[in-house]
Amino acid sequence: MPISNQAGQQADPLMDEAHRQLAEVIDQWTVGVEDLQTSISSLSLFRRETVTEPCDCVVEPSIVLVAQGVKQLLIGDNAYRYDPGRFLITSLDLPASSQVLEASQEKPSLGLVFNLDLNIIAELISQHRLQPPRERTSEEGAYIGRLSPELLETFSRLLKLLNTPEDIAVLEPLIRREIHYRLLKSDLAAGLWRVVSAGSQSQRIARAIDWLKVNYNQPLRIDELASHVQMSTSSLHHYFRQLTAKSPLQYQKWLRLSEARRLMLSDGLDAARAGFTVGYESPSQFSREYSRLYGTPPKRDIEGLRRLSSEARLAE
Repeated sequence: MPISNQAGQQADPLMDEAHRQLAEVIDQWTVGVEDLQTSISSLSLFRRETVTEPCDCVVEPSIVLVAQGVKQLLIGDNAYRYDPGRFLITSLDLPASSQVLEASQEKPSLGLVFNLDLNIIAELISQHRLQPPRERTSEEGAYIGRLSPELLETFSRLLKLLNTPEDIAVLEPLIRREIHYRLLKSDLAAGLWRVVSAGSQSQRIARAIDWLKVNYNQPLRIDELASHVQMSTSSLHHYFRQLTAKSPLQYQKWLRLSEARRLMLSDGLDAARAGFTVGYESPSQFSREYSRLYGTPPKRDIEGLRRLSSEARLAE
């Protein structure tokens, strides 16, 4: 279940100092930059200097820490709020909205995103015969957990590698594996177990999402998708919506429209060609559904995005 805040937690001077040091490192790397993909492929840093309205985003299986400030992720009707005391884990590829709740120029929201490898989690469970957690959690696509000193210290060592790039190839795989191990020892272990356990509903929905990502431009037959992931059509609809806040058809539409937007913005395709490429046979249907998702027709939306990009470059 989403956890809204950390009310009632006692201050920990050692944790506070660790957060301060982590925020200092992220601050140094992100001056003048909102999002930074680091030389560690699985690690990116972010900086926000103002509070924001919810912004559409795509989340992959990942862990998100804030060293300073407060953010929240919105998935359907659920709000997952996280701060220096709590971290966010997403276990599926999900459409969501991200919002900064506390930030200023003097004290920006600073944090990191680390992509998870669910195969490493499965390997750790199997190779070391880890015992499943006794506690149970509801099946969701995102979870909020309490940040431990051990996990925070592991991430601090990961960020220190940015100063010694020659060490990344050797040490980063070890630290990455340790991060996944620490997560399996955290209060979110039950959710991680579920998503990598063969036969679980979370694992089946993950397989359904993988299938949709490959076949997004093909006609969707729910009975075939349900058979592919060994679920009944009613169970597929129920758990898919529970985990993603969308039906399989809505998820496919989101995939199609997101890819069409990328094709128009990055590859220069016009709306008709982009819609046809992602699986639409009717330009009017494509324009109608695009407008419903992004709030404006395709051509006007792309022109606006290019104008904003041009203004941002001129301001640099």
